[in-house]
This record gives sequence, C-alpha cells and structure tokens, in this order.
Amino acid sequence: MKSYTRGGDRGETGLFGGTRVPKNHPRIAVYGALDELNSALGAARAARASDPSLKVVDEALARVQSECFAVGTILGAPAGKLPAPYDRGMPSRAVARLESEIDAWDAELAPLKAFVLPGGTTAGAALHLARAVCRRAERETVELAAHEIVAEGVLAYLNRLSSWLFVAARWVNRKQGRPETLWIRS
Repeated sequence: MKSYTRGGDRGETGLFGGTRVPKNHPRIAVYGALDELNSALGAARAARASDPSLKVVDEALARVQSECFAVGTILGAPAGKLPAPYDRGMPSRAVARLESEIDAWDAELAPLKAFVLPGGTTAGAALHLARAVCRRAERETVELAAHEIVAEGVLAYLNRLSSWLFVAARWVNRKQGRPETLWIRS
C-alpha cells in the first residue's frame, strides 16, 4: 500500500461509504481537528517521557487516543452509513470513565480560585495544548451538527475530554512538582 493515493489532488476526499466531499466540508474539518488532537495527545505522551509517576496518565492517554480514532470513524461517515459497532455512536461508558478519572485526579488538587495559565512542565503544557485542540474539535463538531446529524454521545465525549485534559494537565504539573501559574488581572 502506498503512502499516497492521488485521490485528493483536486481538493476532494472520500467518506466511509464512498461519498466524495470537498476537503473544506464541515465533516472533514471535524476529523482534521481530531487528527490534530490525536497528534497532540501523542506529543503529551512523549513529553511525559519515562516518569514513572505519570504512568497512569500515559495509559489513560493511550486509551483516549484510541477513543479519538473511534470518534473520527463515527464522524467520518454520513448518517446511516456507519459501520458496526460505531452505528450506535460513542458509548456512554467512555464519558463515564472520563468523569471518574476527572473526579479522582481533582480530589488530589487544590480547589481553583482563579484561572490557570496553560504551561507548567513539558507534559503539563502538552496536555493544555491538547485541551485547546480538543475544544476546537468540539466547536467543529457543533458546526457539523448544525447541518447534519451527529451520532449520539460524540459531543458529550469531546466536552468531557477537554475537561479531562485540563484536570490531567493540573495533576501532571502537581505530580512533577510544578506550581500552577494563576492568571492575575492587571
């Protein structure tokens, strides 16, 4: 299999089921943002390097990367053309698992009294960047949903994932001994 197909040389790409759409179609914008998100998640995994205190985050990020591929599969097909098991949308258990991890990590963090500026350790900053990319993927999905049917659970998953990434960034920075930089109004 070659690394190029020439199929998109005229500005179109194929969806699952064979439908061709322009590369600026809202559905393509969504899974382009998901591809960027998955790359940012990979960078966050790489940034954690071999710090054993962050193994739990690395394992969770690996799972989330896989879930993002599932979301891309779900959004990569017009309604009614989703392959099984994705034809039922994003499973609610994925959102519940994110919420459970958010609650566990949040329990170890100081309550927020101000906005946190993105940054901290290399891994923490990478997670903050992934959160921002996730928010864009969520916005792109909302735009798609204004024009086409979006499978059940996708928006809830992306919304919860951005919160998960924020808390994960805070947790990683704490584990690596880096205090948060709080926004101070000038």
